[in-house]
Amino acid sequence: MKSRPMSPRLPIAVSLAAAFALPFAANAHDARSAEPVADAVSAQAQPAVAVVERFSSALQAGDLDLAGSLLADDVLILENGGAERSRAEYLGGHARHDAQFLKQVHTQVMRRTAKAEGDLAWVGTESELHGRKDGKPTTVLSTETMLLQRGADGWRIAHIHWSSRPKR
Repeated sequence: MKSRPMSPRLPIAVSLAAAFALPFAANAHDARSAEPVADAVSAQAQPAVAVVERFSSALQAGDLDLAGSLLADDVLILENGGAERSRAEYLGGHARHDAQFLKQVHTQVMRRTAKAEGDLAWVGTESELHGRKDGKPTTVLSTETMLLQRGADGWRIAHIHWSSRPKR
């Protein structure tokens, strides 16, 4: 029997879990403050930010129907060198793992930046995910960029890029 090569795509849950497992290495770009800073969200981008917040809350609550309704059919999700190229692909696989992981951590948004022009908006979010590994508290720094497009049904997430690493 021939074995299949492992897929290079990893869900956010796996990549964040891996980040929890990594040793706390020094990083020149480490965030020093645990205090949230003022957001830089333009007035035009506020409705798009509301969609991002609804998506994140739905995913954490395990409400994949609501989370999926906020994604464009052809959403492109990039993470850890992998890609999911549709709402169906994401909801059919990694979304469940992401929801399970997010239920185990406390997410603290540290900074959000967002701008919109016409029917396009982008939202950048920097967060700390607080959880436990081997019975000890640990923190993962997470960055997220979402591109949204406004259509007849309102704002929908057309692209997501997630990245994370352990906090030193």
